[in-house]
Amino acid sequence: MTLLDGKKLAAEIKSEIKEKVAFRKSEGKKIPHLAAILVGENPASMAYVRNKVKSCDEVGFFSTLIKEPETISEEELLQVVENLNNNPEIDGFIVQLPLPKHINEHLITLAIKPEKDVDGFHPVNLGKMMLGLPCFISATPKGILEMLQRYAIPTKGKHVVVVGRSNIVGTPMSILLSRKGLNGDATVTLCHSYTNNLKSFTLQADILIAATGIPEFITGDMVKPGAVVIDVGINRVEDNNHVKGFRLTGDVHFPSVSPLSSYISPVPGGVGQLTVMALIQNTLLAVERRD
Repeated sequence: MTLLDGKKLAAEIKSEIKEKVAFRKSEGKKIPHLAAILVGENPASMAYVRNKVKSCDEVGFFSTLIKEPETISEEELLQVVENLNNNPEIDGFIVQLPLPKHINEHLITLAIKPEKDVDGFHPVNLGKMMLGLPCFISATPKGILEMLQRYAIPTKGKHVVVVGRSNIVGTPMSILLSRKGLNGDATVTLCHSYTNNLKSFTLQADILIAATGIPEFITGDMVKPGAVVIDVGINRVEDNNHVKGFRLTGDVHFPSVSPLSSYISPVPGGVGQLTVMALIQNTLLAVERRD
């Protein structure tokens, strides 16, 4: 079993981007600038955004963090988005999800200019991805592709089973892996909560991608020996034995699945690291497109 080390890969990618940014600076070109909008005091969201800002600093990007209270109105948040759309200094920006219940997330996503949508959530970017056109690929699927490529895990002719059909991970992942070309040419089965006899599908998987949001949902009896297992989930599970009162776990039961796997991504330290790097890569791409 080989551990798919997201921390190691993230360090490699940071080094590569830092070198590119230094070269841009030496040529007098614009330094990439990423902005993030954070609404409310959600601890997980705050941690994610801090990680993104830290990564920007480490590669030499400029970053701007805009904090708004949970009570902000939808109209006010739309104005913040519009201000960033029209700011030539900002190359890309994200609105950290989830948003308060009184705000329509789809409406906010639609308000972001596609050319600044480095999260890759806008329908224009998703549509271009389906057609294989240049676009911003959603950060988590992009990170998974990066992981497969850098570990030289072949996808051509393989049976990939994706468990979870969200617009953020599962659905785009199924499309990307089935496309022609590098990190594609796979036969993909997309499973979800209404899939009958789910185990019969997961046991066929050469590559199993778990994106259910259910802690330790995938267990050893659901995995074919030698499968590549990629765990997208990150869940807080109460644990009184832990100093913080909780522990982080993925959607895969690591103790029972890892002995069967040829490759497996851990949680934490796996896909999450590359999700942040994908966002940084997209921001660099955004400024390069404007050169």
